[in-house]
Amino acid sequence: MLLVLLSFSCSSNLDFDQVNDFKLEPVFIANLTYFEIPANQFIENGMEQNIAFDTQEFDMFRDSFFRKNLRRADFFFEINNTINRSYSIDIILLDENDQPLYRVHFDVPAYSGTQKLVTRTEIFENATLDLLKRAKRMGFVITMGAGPALNANSPGSLKLRSSATAYLVVE
Repeated sequence: MLLVLLSFSCSSNLDFDQVNDFKLEPVFIANLTYFEIPANQFIENGMEQNIAFDTQEFDMFRDSFFRKNLRRADFFFEINNTINRSYSIDIILLDENDQPLYRVHFDVPAYSGTQKLVTRTEIFENATLDLLKRAKRMGFVITMGAGPALNANSPGSLKLRSSATAYLVVE
């Protein structure tokens, strides 16, 4: 009787070709960069410095697996200015020879007692994604606009926070 029951068990043909249709689409979110510059750091030897420049390493794509499977990247930026001066900020992606590949520009209004966050999302796809994959360094150019004089006791700061969301497709 047991032999008869086992002969009627359910089974189906296995389709090993289904592995060819397998596709993963992971999403990674990470901090990109952050800085906070107090107002008094725009003063050097008692004089206002209208332009500040800095660079940092930006070799997100040294891993060939990540570079090969990346389909899109979203960079989110948030700038908070609590200094009573306006600023323009340029974030420049540079290649291995420090040649500019891509620029993100922000006009940041002066602080007037109420918070005014400046936000933007830059989406890198297709041609801009190819430029992003070539980037090795990230430069920051901060230019201070006209306004009341700053001194060593000036209040406030200029703060930038950012994150990156990477969309991969693994087939």
